[in-house]
Amino acid sequence: MRSWSEQKYKLIGCYADIFTRGMRYKWDKLIYIDLFAGAGYSLIKGSRKILKSSTLIAMDIPIKFDKYILCEENPEKLSALKIRVQREHPDLDVVFIEGDSNRLVEKIKSEIPLHSKTTKVLPFSFVDPYSLNLHFATIRHLGQNLMDFLILLALHMDANRNFDIYLNENSTKIDHFIGDSNWRLDFQNRFSSNHSKFVNFLATKYEENMINIGYKKPPEFHQIRSDDKNLPLYYLAFYSKHERGNDFWAKTKKFSNPQTSLDF
Repeated sequence: MRSWSEQKYKLIGCYADIFTRGMRYKWDKLIYIDLFAGAGYSLIKGSRKILKSSTLIAMDIPIKFDKYILCEENPEKLSALKIRVQREHPDLDVVFIEGDSNRLVEKIKSEIPLHSKTTKVLPFSFVDPYSLNLHFATIRHLGQNLMDFLILLALHMDANRNFDIYLNENSTKIDHFIGDSNWRLDFQNRFSSNHSKFVNFLATKYEENMINIGYKKPPEFHQIRSDDKNLPLYYLAFYSKHERGNDFWAKTKKFSNPQTSLDF
């Protein structure tokens, strides 16, 4: 993990805190879902500094979620996470799911308490993939009901660096990422397949997809840059079906002193 991840974790902690404080008395159950949960702690490369990652940060907030659903594909990381959660938060309701969240979306969804007239349930999902290995079908399925998302879009780290690979029709990674196997034609029509427009194209497509499944248009994407060369790395994109969610996200960025925001 690099030092710029600190900003990402600061944002997730701030949002989780604002979310639970603001919704505790309006909803009966607040659910935290982490689709790429990791090991709980991460070492910053080139230093001795160790940071808590998203899951433990979301457990440290003053007003807890009622249930935590944690998915991690790497067995060693999941084992470490279980030990750390049990040691630091033994009283919380936590479900651990081992495997690829894209393949286990039904299992993840089944662990969310049912929303009813007597039990109002509001989930929040943090999605922090290592590359563009997140399928839009996963987000679409989880977002069929009420759910807020904070998603890391690795558009510079992955998409921009591997442009030639993804433009090849033998690659299906972008097909799954934006849920469209005909995206190359769309990219050609919009931007003449211009490499410099690829990140903009994918960001716009992702936003359009989220709006099409009922999410509010986000005011902006939050850009994370490298500390050493100030190069763009990825975006944090927040999505909610209610304007209150966008208000919470705006407060999060204000209180956490964000680095850069980018309008599309």
